[in-house]
Amino acid sequence: MMKFSMCIMMISIIVMMIASIISKKTFMDREKSSPFECGFDPKSAARMPFSIQFFLIAIIFLIFDVEITLLIPFILTMKISNLMIYFYSLLFFLMILLIGLYHEWNQGALNWLI
Repeated sequence: MMKFSMCIMMISIIVMMIASIISKKTFMDREKSSPFECGFDPKSAARMPFSIQFFLIAIIFLIFDVEITLLIPFILTMKISNLMIYFYSLLFFLMILLIGLYHEWNQGALNWLI
């Protein structure tokens, strides 16, 4: 067993060494040597800012994504919990989320046209 493991390790090392020798590396490539930030070229002129609405939609998506991850334990614990406590806690949680959604709607964060 030990000889077999050593043989596989030696083959792996030999393959990695051959790959590093054969691989084509270009250190002077401008695209690889420059930092990459969200698709913008850092050496160009001043960047145009993103719309604040893009970030608001992203934050709202994250909030409701976290909502789904918090609702999954409610579903899994339904069989082992008291149904009245389960119902009231789920109703309370959903009311908080609906009030937040209503607040976002009132503030105009969900409008696509400004």
